[in-house]
Amino acid sequence: MTILLRSVSIFVVLSVAWQARAADAKAPYQSIAPLDQYLMADRNSEIELARSAAPKSISKDAEVLILGQHGYESVIKGKNGFVCVVERSWMAPFDDPEFLNPDQRLPLCLNPPAARSHLPLTFKLTALALAGLSKTQIFDSIKAAFDKKELPLPEPGEVCYMMSKQQYFGRKYGNADPHLMFWVPKTDDIFWGADLPGSPVYVHQYSPEPITEFIISVAQWSDGTDAPKD
Repeated sequence: MTILLRSVSIFVVLSVAWQARAADAKAPYQSIAPLDQYLMADRNSEIELARSAAPKSISKDAEVLILGQHGYESVIKGKNGFVCVVERSWMAPFDDPEFLNPDQRLPLCLNPPAARSHLPLTFKLTALALAGLSKTQIFDSIKAAFDKKELPLPEPGEVCYMMSKQQYFGRKYGNADPHLMFWVPKTDDIFWGADLPGSPVYVHQYSPEPITEFIISVAQWSDGTDAPKD
């Protein structure tokens, strides 16, 4: 009888452990991985990747930020008010399975209004992720920051270039079409005709951020070469 009980106990323990591993496999990025996995070894490579987000006529005079041990730092001062940066996966939607995936590299080039209102969110999310907070804690902190008006809403006239051939959204999605993004305070996307049949405008709503993101694909990468057609 004792041997049988021990066998049952071992089976239960192994079953619970297997179920825990299965749950982890479905949601593998619940908190940040070791920081080195998110950093790029070569500073110049990150600068080049950041600038590849927009055509050279824009990015060559833009400020450039790169990710360091303690967050983003400015390494090149700009002349035109634009800011180029390679964002990481803590900027993905919270329900995205690639959230906190170390593989993601998301080069953006922001015009001046977008830089003023979007970068505070980038810096806040980066600080929370680097502090080792869980996905749930990051979500709650961002919601509280917007509720307390500690983070700004989008300004009129914002545009973000995301036209790099090297952009990488993780193993599930890979690359994406070259596109422009427009952020506005949360609104009804029907006013933009977004996501309607035949419309070139796509929309994202990222809870808990009170922001609507509109996306318009473009025909060329930032280097001027044609993007693949569907």
